[in-house]
Amino acid sequence: MRRTLLRAAFALVLFADVQTASADIYTFIDDNGVPNFSDRKTDPRATLFWRDPNGPKGISMDWRPDVLRRPPAAMRPDIDAIASVYGLEPALLAALISVESRYNPRARSPKGAMGLTQLMPATAQRYGVKNAYDVKQNLHGGARYLSDLLVMFNNDVHLALAAFNAGEGAVMKYGRKIPPYAETQRYVPQVLAQLNLLRKHARTHLN
Repeated sequence: MRRTLLRAAFALVLFADVQTASADIYTFIDDNGVPNFSDRKTDPRATLFWRDPNGPKGISMDWRPDVLRRPPAAMRPDIDAIASVYGLEPALLAALISVESRYNPRARSPKGAMGLTQLMPATAQRYGVKNAYDVKQNLHGGARYLSDLLVMFNNDVHLALAAFNAGEGAVMKYGRKIPPYAETQRYVPQVLAQLNLLRKHARTHLN
């Protein structure tokens, strides 16, 4: 039920405040109540949903993907609780944070992405994050954004992660595929590698 409501709410949001863009996304609700997304205005009911001129966020990914990076003990309860609020696997949210910021709440990329989940200013504003360097605010914004991307891309984790890094407009622009940006091409496998390592660690410590 939550996913159905989320799809409807997510599809009806309009973002048209950016005047120049590399990729646009249009959306409309069809006669069956299903939200449709496209990089072209293919239906007269379609409205502009999102414009993303930024591309990859310029985060640094200079470690080996086979090295486990666990969240600090003090941060784990918040990651677990906030992931649960948005229907995410906590290990997935932790893996994303590990690659985005190395669990550093004060991290900032050269392009201006901020905090644990490296929210771009427009994304922070979009999700009501007043202080992107506040741990809980950032986690809520990043987790909600990732949850919405999973809805948009039919629970395809690869595409949702690619959109988190490069913007959903870029994923749509390249035919719902991981965009051919070097950063994004590295980013998706690194998050998935961390996810697998975190899952393996959890299983080992349950036995």
